[in-house]
Amino acid sequence: MTQISTSQFQKGMFIDYRGEIHQIIEFQHVNPGKGSAFVRTKLKNVKTGNTVEFTYKSGEDVLELPVFIREMQYLYKADKQYFFMDRNSFEQFSISDSLVGSFGNYLKEGILYQIYQHEDKILGLKYPKIVKLKVTEAEEGIRGNTVSGAKKTVILETAIKIQVPLFIKKGDILAINPDTGEYLERVND
Repeated sequence: MTQISTSQFQKGMFIDYRGEIHQIIEFQHVNPGKGSAFVRTKLKNVKTGNTVEFTYKSGEDVLELPVFIREMQYLYKADKQYFFMDRNSFEQFSISDSLVGSFGNYLKEGILYQIYQHEDKILGLKYPKIVKLKVTEAEEGIRGNTVSGAKKTVILETAIKIQVPLFIKKGDILAINPDTGEYLERVND
């Protein structure tokens, strides 16, 4: 654990805020014309998943917590818990769905994910910016329906439904932005 200045803040960093582990979701350095500079932050409580906004004085010292990233394989979900396995030690760990959040819709069994860990405690997942999922159900595009930007709903292998262009068919592999749930492109290999 080290003391850092607010000028060293980075998105995704873990800090101690009021005795609990919080992750910096957003931050903005503000230098008003009058008065002293400050740093406006949005912090996510690792334990509860709640977010809080807090303003630090510019240059204020904050305790950074050492968080390590371990690569683990996703196994399954049961009773609002996601289970992962360390591929080296075969130890299994669970993460509550409050920590995983909406990204749980994109978790694919057997895939490796990066897990945040502080001491012996699992804190959460490092979310990839793009996930690739296979289309399991898609209705055929209607002949003659060539309106620019027309969309249809498909079901992906994780059972989530998304809107895609009409040319997407069953069996296609799609790149999805898990933050927004939007279709990015077809990535058939």
